[in-house]
Amino acid sequence: MSATDWSIAAINVGSAVGVIVAGLVTHAFVFMALKRMAARGHSLLEDAITRHCAAPLRLIFPLLALDIVMPSLNIHAAVDDLVQHLIALLLIAGVAWLMIRVMLVAEDLLLERFRLDVPDNLRARRVRTQFEVFHRVASAAVFVIALGLALTTFKWATTLGGTVLASAGIVGLAASITARPTIENLIAGLQIALTEPIRLEDVVIANGEWGQIEEITTTYVVLRTWDLRREILPISYFIQTPFENWTRKNTDLMAYIYLYLDYTMPIEPLRLELTRILTNSPRWDKKVNVLQISDANEHAIQVRALMSASDSGAAWDLRCEVREKLLEFIQQNYPQCLPRNRNELPEIQARVVPADGNSRSFTVSGKPDH
Repeated sequence: MSATDWSIAAINVGSAVGVIVAGLVTHAFVFMALKRMAARGHSLLEDAITRHCAAPLRLIFPLLALDIVMPSLNIHAAVDDLVQHLIALLLIAGVAWLMIRVMLVAEDLLLERFRLDVPDNLRARRVRTQFEVFHRVASAAVFVIALGLALTTFKWATTLGGTVLASAGIVGLAASITARPTIENLIAGLQIALTEPIRLEDVVIANGEWGQIEEITTTYVVLRTWDLRREILPISYFIQTPFENWTRKNTDLMAYIYLYLDYTMPIEPLRLELTRILTNSPRWDKKVNVLQISDANEHAIQVRALMSASDSGAAWDLRCEVREKLLEFIQQNYPQCLPRNRNELPEIQARVVPADGNSRSFTVSGKPDH
């Protein structure tokens, strides 16, 4: 290479490095300003953009600057094509990365706007469940589209396109058979997002387990059981299998307990004691307070105490509290009214022969003497 060629190469390299540095400096100034705005006004939007979008834009800014300068550089055609192709690939990857991170910004805004740590969070759970499912589906779609766009930049991929299209029927059939569970779960995820049989933090009984919906993905659902185990169920389970949802429309629940008592138990004192217990309990939502004899058999009566609570956790604790205190009340004030087994013997005719030889008969009864 001549001295002129070396100088041209140095100018090209220096120009490329200069615009890359200019892009990085511009990125630094922009995000420094966003950080100051977020710190000064406590703005969630600026903070979310700073946290999630800084990395992909750090790649995009220099690439855009380099792409703008490339036509003005005196570069060999082969090198120019190679550099332009590399810039195009990196830009496709950077834009796809940025789109996924923008969805994370939207997620942060939704988390702040629709909070789950409030009493009436039905709408919040609905919105967050729908967004989480659509977020996962959209992220997968962005990845697939970016990969397709990247492949179209290669000449061999374009040449291969005819062959791929010709064999698309066979490949599609094989793929549909192989990926059937994945496709079913993906469709089930979209159905759940649209029809909402379950939402995040819903209380359900599924697969014989009581728990709360902790996570919903495009393929599976994580159920957090009462003892903090995690049960992983395919998302299609909640479309194809019946299950119980205790918080489908609202979170408040009816709680009840059963007591088995003797027929001699007076009901009105027990009803007054239930009212006293509920009035003093912070778990009662002051809506339902009922005590009734719900059944009776030859051994005991069945007494049902019905009450209400704001959610499933409070309902369970309220049931335990009422059961304990009602039993304590009965033990202290009516211990004779706890369930008992009564056994009565039939009357027996007996004959006794005394020493004088004159026999006498009398009746032996199983009934107690009063």
